[in-house]
Amino acid sequence: MTIVRKSSGVKFQKSRPNLWFEKIMAIIAVINLLLVIFDLSYVPIRDFWLHGQIRLGNLRSAYVSIPGIKLDIIPDDISQFILQYDNVKGIVPNRTTEKYLSKVAELEQKLETTKINDPEIIPILSDLRRRSVEMIQNDAFEEAGKSGNLERLKNIMREYLPNEEQSSKQAFWQFWSVNYLQNNTTAKLAFFNDEIKPLIETNYYRHIGETGGYVDNFGFLDFPFGAIFALEFLARTWLISRTRTGVSWIDAMLWRWYDVFFFLPFWRWLRVIPTSVRLQRSRLLPLNIGNRIQKQISQGIVAGIAEDITEVVVIRIINQLQISIRQGDISNLLAERNQNGYIDINNTNETAEIIKIFANTMVDRVLPKIQPEAEALLQYSLQKAIQQSPAYQGVSFLPGGKTAVSSLTKQLVSQTYSGFAAALKAVLEEDKKFEQLLESLFTNVNQSFVSEIKARQSLNQIETLLVDLLEEIKINYVERLSAEDVEQILEQTRSIRKITQN
Repeated sequence: MTIVRKSSGVKFQKSRPNLWFEKIMAIIAVINLLLVIFDLSYVPIRDFWLHGQIRLGNLRSAYVSIPGIKLDIIPDDISQFILQYDNVKGIVPNRTTEKYLSKVAELEQKLETTKINDPEIIPILSDLRRRSVEMIQNDAFEEAGKSGNLERLKNIMREYLPNEEQSSKQAFWQFWSVNYLQNNTTAKLAFFNDEIKPLIETNYYRHIGETGGYVDNFGFLDFPFGAIFALEFLARTWLISRTRTGVSWIDAMLWRWYDVFFFLPFWRWLRVIPTSVRLQRSRLLPLNIGNRIQKQISQGIVAGIAEDITEVVVIRIINQLQISIRQGDISNLLAERNQNGYIDINNTNETAEIIKIFANTMVDRVLPKIQPEAEALLQYSLQKAIQQSPAYQGVSFLPGGKTAVSSLTKQLVSQTYSGFAAALKAVLEEDKKFEQLLESLFTNVNQSFVSEIKARQSLNQIETLLVDLLEEIKINYVERLSAEDVEQILEQTRSIRKITQN
């Protein structure tokens, strides 16, 4: 360990060999993640690896045709090298379309030395017409999930050789005929090689294994990475358990739970989680980028499970309340203070003490602060009541009568309010006799209330109604609560965090 001394104290920094090990493991993790991404995307984008080009703005249908722009991205030799990955995914050429293209190649080879109307050419054209119809009727592209390419192929042929029935079969039948190919044979075959042949080449057959699924040998490529990370996981967690006090080997494994994704044979895409963590800790990524990646991953996990957790927790609470009500916990709560089995941990009547605290707060703090407003309200109410009396009507005609009544009312209200506050304060002072009387009052009220409810059989009705009410809440509102927009909650959380940081 190297020590870095600063004015604020002594800080320890990881030794350089340990940091280099973290960087090496992070690079291996990135390589493995890229391999996983390539494997997961290989079959869906195999057409791109096959031809090494993309089309922009290309749209074809039976009614609309918009020519696109072809962009060559990958050279042919690199495309052929990448296509060797077909062996890993168990992909081989489809026999039907492969034989079809072989017949076309045979036709082109024959035309180099003979003419289109030569007797050797006629059987080949007849065979191509038959194969074209079979390819369309039997949908030779369906097994590979390439039926969309077959539809594109049919649309191109309908557009190239329109007919009254708008039939792609009839278009192919006409295309592979002597009468049609005898003029501009080279240009017409060039059309086939540029537009039709690339679509036919995308078709393939994928072997099925004994398990019933497609053959996939990616596990053989992934095994060395899994073995490396599994051994590193065992060694690292063992070292953590040896260097951390009170941490067992199992605890250390749970501590590094995210590393398990490196050697799981399924859900391989989840390896983005430990890879981002390793890139951050190895300092191969800037700290802020690493933190953002980790934060987005954690928020995504939270958003995914928050709805389920919310629903489970709320339903669990409501079910527990219903069980407690059915078991008679309401009556027990009301009556058990008077039973010998009730445990009092501090020899104090908490209900009475809470009421005293509220009363003292009201007398010492609240009543003095609200005195002007309270007196004004009382004075207004009293004056209004006096003004409506017949006696006030006679006094008001006397000189100074209204002023005298107003002054008397104000004085009466002030003295009454002050007297009430003083009396209440005197009552709340330490007085054992008062506390005994208050305790006795609460006890009698509690006993009377419980006995009356039980005597009239109201408690069972109350419990039944409460259980039904909770069931209605669970049905009508819990689903709304769980379906609340989790992303909106996360957005509010981020806003609050930003405000607190500023």
